[in-house]
Amino acid sequence: MPCSDGVKSRPFRDHRQVVEGIIYRFRTGIAWRDLPSNFGPWQTVWKRHHRFSTDGTWDRIHAKLVTEADAAGDIIWDVSVDSTINRAHQHATSLARTTGGRIELQESADRAT
Repeated sequence: MPCSDGVKSRPFRDHRQVVEGIIYRFRTGIAWRDLPSNFGPWQTVWKRHHRFSTDGTWDRIHAKLVTEADAAGDIIWDVSVDSTINRAHQHATSLARTTGGRIELQESADRAT
């Protein structure tokens, strides 16, 4: 985890407390502002989450955890591929369709005349 040593600002709040707040927020689906106060100020939790997302900290943590789990044999790399295709009907959209030809009417045939 990044540290605030040597930075001319206030030291980081405890990483464990903030990460627990981030996990709690995603587990419960609450808004950042509704985060319980025992995780610290919600602004701090959000800023740390945002900072770690943009600087790649979460990616590095994930890569290290996957590497360690793979080395321990805890990951099964079997892949299941599903080739199911669900197509929407051409009238399922609400957008006008331009085909380059004449304008298609979205009404029934008896009302088109």
